Amino acid sequence: MYEQIARNKWKSFFLILFFLGLIFALTWLFGELTGLGSYGLILAVVIAVAMTFGSYYASDKIVLAISRAKPVTKQEYPYLYNVVEGLAIAAGLPKPRCYIIDDTAPNAFASGRNPKNSVIVVTKGLLQKLNRAELEGVIGHEMAHIKNYDVLVQTLAVVMVGVVALLSDWILRSFFWGGGRRRSKSKGGGNAGAILIVVGLVLAILSPLISQLIRLAISRKREFLADANGALLTRYPPGLASALKKLAADREPLEAANKATAHLYIVNPLQDIKGQVNKLFSTHPPIEERVAALEKM
Repeated sequence: MYEQIARNKWKSFFLILFFLGLIFALTWLFGELTGLGSYGLILAVVIAVAMTFGSYYASDKIVLAISRAKPVTKQEYPYLYNVVEGLAIAAGLPKPRCYIIDDTAPNAFASGRNPKNSVIVVTKGLLQKLNRAELEGVIGHEMAHIKNYDVLVQTLAVVMVGVVALLSDWILRSFFWGGGRRRSKSKGGGNAGAILIVVGLVLAILSPLISQLIRLAISRKREFLADANGALLTRYPPGLASALKKLAADREPLEAANKATAHLYIVNPLQDIKGQVNKLFSTHPPIEERVAALEKM
């Protein structure tokens, strides 16, 4: 487990570096295509650094806002607070802040860049439809994500995919504004200008896809590890297994979820499209495999 924590810290570091480079390249291309010249390099550095580190420190707030999650107090939900406090003590972690999504679809996720700045978010449907043992299993799973620093990698991926998509859109719009054509003319219509336009267009189109593939490539083994560590915290694997079965059987979509945040949840909150091809690009392992692994413990 400690080796996995160390690997996840390095993964988050390299994830930041990769997206920093991708954002830098996209912003520099935008500057070149719009004729900003050397100022594009300065703009690239400022935007890349600001967006990358801004997303690092504000990622949890961004995800909470997107998910329409509201903070709750112990007086409002003592049942939830007791479960979270008990499992935080068992995990040796500071107690995460608790948030609620006003939706009857049962689901949950954790967010935050480190254990001291972490939150656990559950839907009202989760509290209504799970018993105590099942709720402890779900909270234990999310607590394991926090302890293993999985949350850092997940939230960074969500925010930075959005940043790349935004920059790519700027570049594509610059072609409609005539920026690429102006830059080509300023280069005398030579091969360098044409190559720059082609590279800019290809990168603008492919960058969102590349960033999405990286998000999907964040190993599905992370879910198996969180299941195992969560079961270790509760000392009761059947609780989480039963919860996963209930969540999988409940086909109500979570309205607050979208494709950017779906991988944060304990189960995919969007209606899955069945088939082997879809399985290859899924952010979650099949529920059947997760339940089978828990039942073997």
